[in-house]
Formats: sequence, structure tokens, C-alpha cells
Amino acid sequence: MKAQPDADKTLNMILSRLDDMKAEETVTIDLRGKSAYSDYMIVTSGRANRHVGAIAENVAKALKETGIKNLHVEGLPNCDWVLIDSGDVIVHVFRPEVREFYNLERLWTQVPTAAKAI
Repeated sequence: MKAQPDADKTLNMILSRLDDMKAEETVTIDLRGKSAYSDYMIVTSGRANRHVGAIAENVAKALKETGIKNLHVEGLPNCDWVLIDSGDVIVHVFRPEVREFYNLERLWTQVPTAAKAI
């Protein structure tokens, strides 16, 4: 499956902003063929609540500037885990402890196994 060119542009812009903001351990997960609602998921970390908030605000601002109208952001008041849903690309910005607890990368990248009969 080929992602929409806009999805690739959005992905590259977000990754650039994350790099500029010194986000840590950034992982991009290709959801094409796995999800009907998005092409890519990005999981990244900030060092502390303030860093998580700054990263999320910077990415959200850049998305709005590029004309993405239906932007949905959750988690900014606490900044333990901020979700930015731009449609084609979903961004999760975590504090390291929270990221380790939820381990979203494992959920989306592990290979499913067949159920065994008992």
C-alpha cells in the first residue's frame, strides 16, 4: 500500500520538528495495511513534563501552519502523555516512565500468533 503524498509530507515535517525539539528515542510505525484510520504513528519521549509539553505544542503549531484543520490534541494539561492526531499521522509524546509502562511500540510491532487449542 502506498501512503498519500500528504501523509509522507506530514510525517517528514513532524520528524523534523521532533528533531529540532530534541525529542528522544523517536520511533515511526507504518500503519498502512494495519489500520484504517491512519498511515503512520510516531512514538517519542521528552525528558520531563515541560519538555513533553514544549514538543507537543511545537508539533501542533507546525501542523496548524501547514493547514491541517482537524487537529486533535489530548493530554497537554498534565504532559505525561500527549496525543496529537492529525489524521494521516498520529504522534504520541511521552515522559520516559509513562512510555515504558504503556509500551505502544510493542502493541503495534509484535507479530500476531495463532491461538492454541486447549
